Amino acid sequence: VQLQASGGGLVQAGGSLRLSCLASGAALDSYVVGWFRQAPGKERERLLCIDDRGRSAYYEESLKGRSAISRDNAKNTVYLQIHRLEPEDTAVYSCAADRYGAKCPENPNYPMDYWGKGTQVTVSS
Repeated sequence: VQLQASGGGLVQAGGSLRLSCLASGAALDSYVVGWFRQAPGKERERLLCIDDRGRSAYYEESLKGRSAISRDNAKNTVYLQIHRLEPEDTAVYSCAADRYGAKCPENPNYPMDYWGKGTQVTVSS
């Protein structure tokens, strides 16, 4: 499975973005998919996850209430929508998928099977 994140860019604080994670090589509908980010000088953070039934899980407190994860199996794509962007959201955002699709992993360091290249999100103040 190959994953490609897209949709990043330069956004003003308070704006919104929708990031896409497009899969190729396999149907994504049976996979768990998660979104992660890594800011310069910081460790990678796990943000949200969606399982094969469309149930989502949130891991990053700062995104609760202003973000959502969704999937479009027909397009083999998982989306991450973030509203009210803050400069602290500046990071490279990546998606990852795991073949065990029934439940989003609780372990923040769970070794996802497949990773895609990230997309840069820069939020200006």
